Amino acid sequence: MGADFVRNEYQFLKGLGLQSHNLGCYGNGIWKGSGNTVTSVNPSNNQTPAPKRGEIVRQIGEALRSKLDLLGRLVSLEMGKILAEGIGEVQEFIDMCDYAVGLSRQLNGSIIPSERPNHMMMEVWNPLGIVGVITAFNFPCAVLGWNACIALVCGNCVVWKGAPTTPLITLATTKLIAEVLERNGLPGAIFTCICGGAEIGQAIAEDGRIPLVSFTGSTKVGQIVQKAVNARFGKCLLELSGNNAIIVMEDADLAMVVRSVLFAAVGTAGQRCTSSRRLLLHEKIYQHVIEQLTDAYKQVKLGDPLDKDTLLGPLHTRASKMNFEKGIQVIKSQGGHILTGGSVIEHEGNFVQPTIVEISKDAPVVKEELFGPVLYVLKFQTLEEAIEINNSVAQGLSSSIFTRSPEAIFKWIGTLNYGSELPLAQGINFGG
Repeated sequence: MGADFVRNEYQFLKGLGLQSHNLGCYGNGIWKGSGNTVTSVNPSNNQTPAPKRGEIVRQIGEALRSKLDLLGRLVSLEMGKILAEGIGEVQEFIDMCDYAVGLSRQLNGSIIPSERPNHMMMEVWNPLGIVGVITAFNFPCAVLGWNACIALVCGNCVVWKGAPTTPLITLATTKLIAEVLERNGLPGAIFTCICGGAEIGQAIAEDGRIPLVSFTGSTKVGQIVQKAVNARFGKCLLELSGNNAIIVMEDADLAMVVRSVLFAAVGTAGQRCTSSRRLLLHEKIYQHVIEQLTDAYKQVKLGDPLDKDTLLGPLHTRASKMNFEKGIQVIKSQGGHILTGGSVIEHEGNFVQPTIVEISKDAPVVKEELFGPVLYVLKFQTLEEAIEINNSVAQGLSSSIFTRSPEAIFKWIGTLNYGSELPLAQGINFGG
């Protein structure tokens, strides 16, 4: 029989002759025990106030801050994104810690009037218990922060499965979190990490002890996760595919457009769910932007992501490189014209050229997500036509417009498709 003596307030149990592990049978003057261990649990719930939970998350943020450069370098080394992005990703986790600390003092409920005289109803939010977090390779550190910081300040435990291709990031991040828990005398079970493949994700999705599962990854796998969680009436948070568009009107600041599109499409080698896939250009500025953007693409330096001068690192895996090659073949078969790039680089590593493709908006490949630095350029005549093209794909997630016209901005805001394919609305419907 076991009892948790980690907390100081439980030390009095030793005065009763109880230890952390005790034999459970007494007979003929002898203590014995041979069966399974039975753990004694305090049935009261959520004893640690939310602001104190916030303090633990604050310390996690400080631990990350102390290793910002080192952990950022590891993200770049193992994932392949350039160093500035690797460090920026760890900073996202730190920022989420700071946000969650503030949130820990704002977990407010409501006081609701009752129809009964001299009565009222009070709303109090309680923890779910355990939150499962399954993260992807492209943001192997930040996505954990988005989920775990909120889960922890709300009083939940976290079970984290990192991507199987970024195990060192999973371990290094967990070591920092574990040190904070140990330093505060808290049970290590508050945060659990597991390195492994699909079988671990399946176990989390099917485990009835985990009421909420957050999954980041492909639509295909997300559908499998949702089905498994729904089968046991659990809850899901899904962050899946995107097919993001940028609309450029004729009055836009074109110098800003070129700089912005370059990073939006090429950053992280096009392996962000928010990477720009489609560039919609007004016919009056179409050729000018194409020329400027093509010239900028040809100047992008590929190479070691840890080199401060590198702007484009490798794709994450050899399979990603093969998918890029197959995608280019499909693009050409559907009438796509490669304006720049379009080839793999015969070099050690998974390097490919950043690619711009001129193609019809009706080509089937445009409506799919090719996870790499491939940008489709499409021409339009009116804002209405651009919005129609923007909304012609099943995926949502993000969209942008470059214009100096307030009228165009507000028309664009009110008519965007916020996604119908995915279980979680990938974007915001401002239109009602």
